[in-house]
Amino acid sequence: MTYLHDIPLDEAIAAWRQVLDAAGALRRLPSETLPVAEANGRVTAAPVWARISVPHYHAAAMDGFAVVAHDTVGATLTRPLHLGLGQQARYVDTGDPLPPGTDAVIPIEEAQRLGEGEGAVIEILAATTPWKNVRVMGEDIVATELVVPANHRLRPQDLGAIAGSGHTHVQVYRRPRIAILPTGTELVAPGADLKPGDIIEFNCIVLGAMAEEWGARVNRLPILADDYQTIKRAVLAAIEDHDLVVINAGSSSGSEDFTAPIIAELGEVVVHGLAIRPGHPAVLGCARGRPVVGIPGYPVSAMVTFDLLVRPLLQQWMGQEAEARPRVEAVLTRKILSPIGQDEYVRVTLGRVGDRIVATPLSRGAGVIMSMVRADGMAYIPRFSEGLNAGDTVTVDLLRAPGVIDRTIVHLGSHDLTLDLLADQLRRERPDRALSSGNVGSLSGLLALRRGEAHLAGSHLLDEETGEYNLSYIRRYLPGMPVVVLGFVGRTQGLIVPRGNPRQLGGLADLTRPDVVFVNRQRGAGTRVLLDYHLQRMGIDAAAIQGYDRVEFTHMAVAAAVQSHAADCGLGILAAARALDLDFIPLFEEQYQLIIPRVYYESDLLAPLLDIVRSPSFRSAVSALGGYDVAHMGEILHEVGG
Repeated sequence: MTYLHDIPLDEAIAAWRQVLDAAGALRRLPSETLPVAEANGRVTAAPVWARISVPHYHAAAMDGFAVVAHDTVGATLTRPLHLGLGQQARYVDTGDPLPPGTDAVIPIEEAQRLGEGEGAVIEILAATTPWKNVRVMGEDIVATELVVPANHRLRPQDLGAIAGSGHTHVQVYRRPRIAILPTGTELVAPGADLKPGDIIEFNCIVLGAMAEEWGARVNRLPILADDYQTIKRAVLAAIEDHDLVVINAGSSSGSEDFTAPIIAELGEVVVHGLAIRPGHPAVLGCARGRPVVGIPGYPVSAMVTFDLLVRPLLQQWMGQEAEARPRVEAVLTRKILSPIGQDEYVRVTLGRVGDRIVATPLSRGAGVIMSMVRADGMAYIPRFSEGLNAGDTVTVDLLRAPGVIDRTIVHLGSHDLTLDLLADQLRRERPDRALSSGNVGSLSGLLALRRGEAHLAGSHLLDEETGEYNLSYIRRYLPGMPVVVLGFVGRTQGLIVPRGNPRQLGGLADLTRPDVVFVNRQRGAGTRVLLDYHLQRMGIDAAAIQGYDRVEFTHMAVAAAVQSHAADCGLGILAAARALDLDFIPLFEEQYQLIIPRVYYESDLLAPLLDIVRSPSFRSAVSALGGYDVAHMGEILHEVGG
């Protein structure tokens, strides 16, 4: 069998489909008949032909008087015409059948009734034409006309047309039945008491929801421990009454990765190993005439491979063409290195800055589910490329509606917890706006503004000579660009340490102790600049600090490293320490400011965000986090350039 090879995706799918076709597993699903009202979103297994015309009679299109159009000839403003009521003119309401012999309706507001009883007439001031203000029989649908074809996904308007044309039921494809088997001794159900080594099993929730969104009926099976015979029995049972069996995890080649051997014993492994990233160790097989797929356990790998492999199969079973997602061309804000020989799907956030759509790569870790939560799209990097540079154009498959891109405010710069608070507040008050924040560091944020890749940048770059924040860097890296420096928060920076401060750290001088492991921030981050400034002032050699070269990109990542005992301490903000219930040794006060090009500061796009920044409610919410000074929040501190 093909075992953990790098098979190109298109070749792998073609080989798998050939085997499935030979086993009869690619045939369309059987049909079932449903009441029309229950068929929304289902796919028709046969065409629907109209049983009756709509309308099935000549109907008045408005309230008025049914007449013979010929009888109205000669009526003018100066020579009104009288028609006998009940003989030449008969009153009708909208939707009433047209009385026999009549062929037009004069609107009630265009006729004046004169007299009472048998001598009553209507007076008209203009002639009408045959079939005016009449819905003729079959105007909408003609009996025997095609209402919807086979292989059509039904929408609400389709249901109305089907019911209106005389049908009570409609023939649709049966929904595909999918079994998802989560495997792994380390897995526990959501809500379980966690101990080290436990992993909450949520892939079944995610994959099942995806399949249900595509029209499938999903059976999420109980968690299975890593036992060969137990998993094999479960797969065998699932094959009996499901169209597709998905085994989640155990698809690699470790000692407890049983997916490929089980599929091989029960049938055939067609492919084991795709030339894609994430999702390399996927397994494609066929057992007892049913497709069986082994999906990697890392959540992003699971989602990507499930989408690439399962969605097209479901669509084919239900007579649908593979639906391509909307695509856009975007400019990368950061360099991406990619392994030769593997197609890579990179999660990105998107926003329109000026006349370009910019794409900011998110974390590429296969286990980072939040990268999928935050992603606006998936950028495709072909397998024969070594990657792309900042400024290169990349094709992005959208995961959100295209219109969202134009309403997204793009922030690139230093990380701060208040940005998440700001994003949430913006979405609450203005559901039509979104804030996308890329944590690239203060200096990289200014460079992104220079390249026209962001609307604003959070920065706290300290000038070692003047003691000022950001101004000298703005003049150096944004020459000639008119920008507004907006006050945001004063922050307390210090050492984040475990509860109780077990190493008994007191300041930066303790970082050179041999029993202390430090975790740093990346080059260009304002926190890194602040650290280096004070190390230099104190005459401390960075090379003497164990862990100085290990970097994280956010304050929360530094705090997480300390909480997990991967480091004894790291420089960060008080709010990050509090968020993870850690202790904090305050060292420095600093200013975190928003740098905004004036062209965007004055734009309608940013106006709602600036209103929130200046609101008392947002100030109060930030103050409640602790460690923040909001005295200058929302104030224009400087206007530079221009």
